[in-house]
Amino acid sequence: MAQLYYRYSTMNAGKSIELIKVAYNYEERGKRVLVLVPGVDDRFGKGVVASRIGISREAETVNQDTNLLKLFMDENEKGKIDCVLVDECQFLLKHHVQELVEIVDSYDTPVLTYGLKNDFQNELFEGSYYMLIYADKIEEIKTICWCGRKATMVARVIDGKIVKTGDQIVIGGNDMYVSLCRKHYNDGRLGE
Repeated sequence: MAQLYYRYSTMNAGKSIELIKVAYNYEERGKRVLVLVPGVDDRFGKGVVASRIGISREAETVNQDTNLLKLFMDENEKGKIDCVLVDECQFLLKHHVQELVEIVDSYDTPVLTYGLKNDFQNELFEGSYYMLIYADKIEEIKTICWCGRKATMVARVIDGKIVKTGDQIVIGGNDMYVSLCRKHYNDGRLGE
């Protein structure tokens, strides 16, 4: 029986590379995958899933008004889709998550999503919130803080200082965000 998976972590834990690896494994066995990425994250170009270690692959772009169930059904008509993979799922909206649920439940197709859980203010993203509600399996992908403890927070850094105010969604990479343990997120230390 297919399930909806939510695999979350802080930044730099290898979520995108994990997605690319899963897609490769399916395709190597002659299976079709549908890879999706929200259009708001265009750091590496529209419709691209990219890892910081330098590998990438093309994906279908998801916008606010995209109906994922319809997109899946259209692609499935061309040839059976064996798995749906979603990068940066924190940027999905409630209706997107519900459409992913429908893909799992009505088409018995596994859906694996990867993304952040909390933002730089320690609030859930809309997509993360609904993934926590609807996912059959919730798995943490771990990474570490500079001190060696498990990183659970994402800090936004501007001019070398942690900031805790501003818009929830500001796209950036290592130049703007750092993964920290709770202690160092709270005390604002970015290193020794």
